[in-house]
Amino acid sequence: MNKKRDYSAWMPLAIAMSVIVGIFVGFFMPNPFKGINPNKDRKLNEVLNIIDEQYVDEDINSDELVENAIPALLSKLDPHSSYLSAKDLIAAQEELDGKFSGIGVQFQLSNDTIVVIEVIPGGPSDRAGLIAGDRIVTIDGEPSTGSIIDANKVKDKLRGAKGSKVKVGIVREGAQEPLSFTITRGDIPINSVDAFYMYDKTTGYIKVTQFGRNTYEEFIKALNSLKNQGAKRFMVDLRENGGGYLEVAILMANEFLPKNRLIVSTKGRYRRDDAAAYSDGSGHFQEEELVILIDEFSASASEILAGAIQDNDRGIVLGRRSFGKGLVQRQIELSDKSALRLTIARYYTPSGRCIQKPYENGEGAYQKDILDRYSNGELYSKDSIKIDKSKIFNTTTGRKVYGGGGIIPDIFVPADTMGVSQYYREVVNKGLIQEYALGYVTTHRASLKKMKDYKELLRVLPASDQIINDFVRFAANKGVPARWQEIHQSQDIITTLVKAFIARDILGQSAFYPILNRIDTTIDAAIKALNKHQAAFPIKNI
Repeated sequence: MNKKRDYSAWMPLAIAMSVIVGIFVGFFMPNPFKGINPNKDRKLNEVLNIIDEQYVDEDINSDELVENAIPALLSKLDPHSSYLSAKDLIAAQEELDGKFSGIGVQFQLSNDTIVVIEVIPGGPSDRAGLIAGDRIVTIDGEPSTGSIIDANKVKDKLRGAKGSKVKVGIVREGAQEPLSFTITRGDIPINSVDAFYMYDKTTGYIKVTQFGRNTYEEFIKALNSLKNQGAKRFMVDLRENGGGYLEVAILMANEFLPKNRLIVSTKGRYRRDDAAAYSDGSGHFQEEELVILIDEFSASASEILAGAIQDNDRGIVLGRRSFGKGLVQRQIELSDKSALRLTIARYYTPSGRCIQKPYENGEGAYQKDILDRYSNGELYSKDSIKIDKSKIFNTTTGRKVYGGGGIIPDIFVPADTMGVSQYYREVVNKGLIQEYALGYVTTHRASLKKMKDYKELLRVLPASDQIINDFVRFAANKGVPARWQEIHQSQDIITTLVKAFIARDILGQSAFYPILNRIDTTIDAAIKALNKHQAAFPIKNI
């Protein structure tokens, strides 16, 4: 890229950051408190002192009481005000910042054993000599197998300070004895654009899994790469994307919007928390047709991007109603390096919608909302979506949109249940599809690792009939007997997942979605909409 492109890439960043400083500067910096009523402060200390001095058991941990009390206090406010211990804060910040210090592997638990499914190229484990398929049986001399092993505990043991060392014991296919490796931990990048590729000759697909510190740069790289390959229209997949940094969503929306279009606004208790962000006209993708994919797990920053595109009639939103998180949190660090994430404002889409779903009935009801959507049929029928018709708003061309509970898509696509049988549920719940794929990779690694991309890999894999027959035998040996009527119902999804997991284990995460998307009904609906030019700007009638 030339200097002019570098300059233009930074312009929206500088402008957006200056416009939205009222929203986000407090997110990273402590906010001075006016002070708590001293009587209430004394009361809390008085209770803790009484417990410490008079409670029947002597070994009461006052620090633990406080740690448990703070979340209880915040739970009375709203579902998204939260408390993070110092340890949890570091982990959460690492995920959003796009890197952490560790050994550089992706793993899964299979048969109560840690199995390496990907070694990050150039990372600490790659330099030490680990390969995909290795089974980690000890960590620093302690056994790491068995029914009590927990994925989060494994992460805690493998992660650590940059420059620190961890010793792992490995069982490897073909090795006569366990192998031992001492790995020096280092910085590991975390990608938030999991995949981008040309779905067809003119359609570029981008999967965004979170809005982290590096997401905008990854997103621009994906857009430019696809455009250079001939993309004239785009699918941006935000399904199961729980959000992240709001300013990143603003920068991404800016790439698609004409100048002076409202992207998002916030309104809080104090004027300092009121702000609005507008597009600056520097975006390089203002003409291409655009579809945003969402589902019930798309939240926060995902909803800001989807709402900005929908309300400005820049593209169409397709899928199922989003989660419904319209609250802005400020991160306030405490003296012991723990932090509060306190709700300080609500955000509004360009039409004026606050898409926060109700939470007045308590956190239990709030968290149960997604299950309620399953039970009331909303995920399978557009007519079952609960719309608050008292909260009607209009897009720039006059289309009706609704507030009060997530982004309602322009085109509804029901959850696909065609291939879901009881047999399929059983093999998924037991993790047998991933286990079978990993076993296949382990056996055929020498030939498979020569494959350059997923297309070449698919050409050398067995036919689907051979895969399903072999898998059924494998599952039967694992305790799931063959039920052929159900197997025929689920054959396409099982064989596609097997191929996708094999591709992931050999080529990495970016090879997973191009295969899985071949049987994705939401992708099919997006392509149909694009072929009808329903996503042409400005959107009028769908």
